[in-house]
Amino acid sequence: MAGYAREVLVAGVGMIPFTKPGQNPPYDEMGSDAIRLALEDGGVTFDEVEQAYAGYVFGESCSGQRVIYKAGMTGIPIVNVNNNCSTGSTALFLARQAVESGAVECALAVGFEQMRPGAIAPIFSDRISPFEDFDNACSELVDVDLPLALRYFGGAGQAHMKRYGTTLADFAKVRAKASRHAARNPLSVFRKEMTEEEVLAAHVIWPGVMTRPMACPPTCGAAAAVLVSREFAKRHGLDPQVRIAAQAMTTDTPDTLGSKDMMMLVGSEMTQRAAKAVYEKAGIGPEDIGVAELHDCFAHNEVITYEGLGFCPEGGAQKFIADGDNTYGGRVVTNPSGGLLSKGHPLGATGLAQCYELSHQLRGTADDRQVEGVHHALQHNLGLGGACVVTLYEKAA
Repeated sequence: MAGYAREVLVAGVGMIPFTKPGQNPPYDEMGSDAIRLALEDGGVTFDEVEQAYAGYVFGESCSGQRVIYKAGMTGIPIVNVNNNCSTGSTALFLARQAVESGAVECALAVGFEQMRPGAIAPIFSDRISPFEDFDNACSELVDVDLPLALRYFGGAGQAHMKRYGTTLADFAKVRAKASRHAARNPLSVFRKEMTEEEVLAAHVIWPGVMTRPMACPPTCGAAAAVLVSREFAKRHGLDPQVRIAAQAMTTDTPDTLGSKDMMMLVGSEMTQRAAKAVYEKAGIGPEDIGVAELHDCFAHNEVITYEGLGFCPEGGAQKFIADGDNTYGGRVVTNPSGGLLSKGHPLGATGLAQCYELSHQLRGTADDRQVEGVHHALQHNLGLGGACVVTLYEKAA
């Protein structure tokens, strides 16, 4: 039915501790453990799940089936999802659509990743690279011999510095903040606090632009979420506290490459469009957001994303950081989990780990990480190539 839309609730979430590569169980165990935790958390049995979406980037075809079969084999549709670093949120996006449309009443989204040490390298055939046009655009603006992601996001940070006067110390403040938040999160990989001075004194990757702690580590892990309609929740006596109020996915436009703007190349404009669509649909603004999990694959991208999500005006990120508006006691507590910088970034799991954190924040069950008085929580998950998913959750008891 045209225009039909069910209210979508996050009934259950599950996440296993993220680990360094080589210290993790096999991916099928990680993923199935996250599913079991989400089902238990929501009070849902696997035979009540009608569709499942499995997100991963590095793996074989139908790895999703291998993961989900360990949790249950009921013959339901299983869709494997790969959308680079936004894979987890893309699986969530598809599960939300399925419930909202009325196609199903209960859907599962799971994300997992078994990664290798070292810089993340994209996988593509020897003949065609989906990043070729992006790499050509980047090479015209950034002339350094670094892995792809470091050039892109470091170049975007450098562009922000040149345009707005942002300094290396500002990025270091963001990284130090991430470590303070992660110290409260038992599921985070790196829980040792770092000072701004320690971040600046660390190994230099790109002189004047980046030190090693400013880049997120490759990690392994899994997370999952069970989405249901309000009618399903009522019939089964499930917790109705967290609802998805709005969600948007955007991809690149011709301007991404044609603008010769490094910040646009790494998704700043995609972020702006997705955030605008979400705010308009929900009838709120960035001033209503109390807590956010955003895609801090690099400290530089967190700074750029403050502006893209409207937490501060363009060029206002430096003041936003200096005023402490990105942490406890400030306007928007950003990445209370520690974010990708400290929690880790297993690509397929990242978006669903963000969902896990924000669901607990809205329930009031985030323990030492709890942000008081939260009614709206915003999630931002970005993948180059490109896709950006912004999700707004609200307390809906």
